[in-house]
Amino acid sequence: MKEVEKPIERSAFRRLCGREYYILKRKLQWLFSPTKFSKVRNVECPHKVIEHKSMLLRKLKDVDMYLQHNKITNLRLAIAPLDGVVIRPGETFSIWRLVGRPSARKGYKEGMMIHNGKVRTGVGGGLCQLGNLLYWMVLHTPLTVTERWRHSYDVFPDSNRTVPFACGATLAYNYIDLQLKNETDMNFKINLWLDDEYLHGTISCDCENCLRYEVFERDHCIEHQWWGGYTRHNRIWRKITDLKTGEEREELVSENNAIMMYNPMIDK
Repeated sequence: MKEVEKPIERSAFRRLCGREYYILKRKLQWLFSPTKFSKVRNVECPHKVIEHKSMLLRKLKDVDMYLQHNKITNLRLAIAPLDGVVIRPGETFSIWRLVGRPSARKGYKEGMMIHNGKVRTGVGGGLCQLGNLLYWMVLHTPLTVTERWRHSYDVFPDSNRTVPFACGATLAYNYIDLQLKNETDMNFKINLWLDDEYLHGTISCDCENCLRYEVFERDHCIEHQWWGGYTRHNRIWRKITDLKTGEEREELVSENNAIMMYNPMIDK
C-alpha cells in the first residue's frame, strides 16, 4: 500500500507567518534572478499547437454557487495580463510574475480555496482552474515545465472530468507557481479568454509543429489509509510522435498521490 501521512493542522498565525515568509522569499528571487521572463508582445504565432477549454460553472456538493460566479470575475482579472504572452527561446513564463497579487483593491472577489482538505473562502479563490488549463495545454507542447505543484487533495468525484486525474497545477500567490521555460528555437504564444460557459486557452507557435503529444495515466489506484482516509494515486505519461519520421517515445510526466475529500465508496 502507498502510505500518505495524515495532514498536520497548523495554527492560523503560523500559516500566515509562513505564507508571508515564502511570498517575500519569492519576491527576492525575482529581484535578483538572472532569469529572463516572458511578457506580452506583438509577435505573430499562426500555428496552433493545442486548444483546450474548461467549464466555468459546476454544481459542487456543499459549495455555494456565488463562489463559482465570483471565480469567473477572478479568472477574468487574472487572464488579462496573461493573454498574448510570448515565450521566446530561453525565456521563462511565470503566472504570478505577470498576474501579481490578487487583492480586493484590484477587484478580486471571495472564491473557493482548499486548505487541509477543507473548503474555505479567500480573495482570489478559484484561480487553480487557470493553472489546470495551462498545465494541461503545456503537456502537449515542447515547453519545459520548471515549476509545478500538484494538488494535495482530490476534491470532487470524476463527474464532468475531461482529463486524467492529477493533470492540473495548484496555485497560491506567489510561491506556488506554474513556470515554463522555452528551451526550443521557436516562439510560443499563450491566448486566454472567457465566454458564457468556458475558460478557453490556446498555445500557438511561429513554426509548424512536427510533434504530436498524447497524455494518459497508468497505475491508477485508490488506497484506504491507516488513519481512516482514502488516497488516490497514478502516474501521468505522455507519448510523443514525430510526424515526419513516425518515431514514437514515451516519457513519465509525474507521479501523483492525493488525499480524497470524498468517500469513493459512497459519493458519486
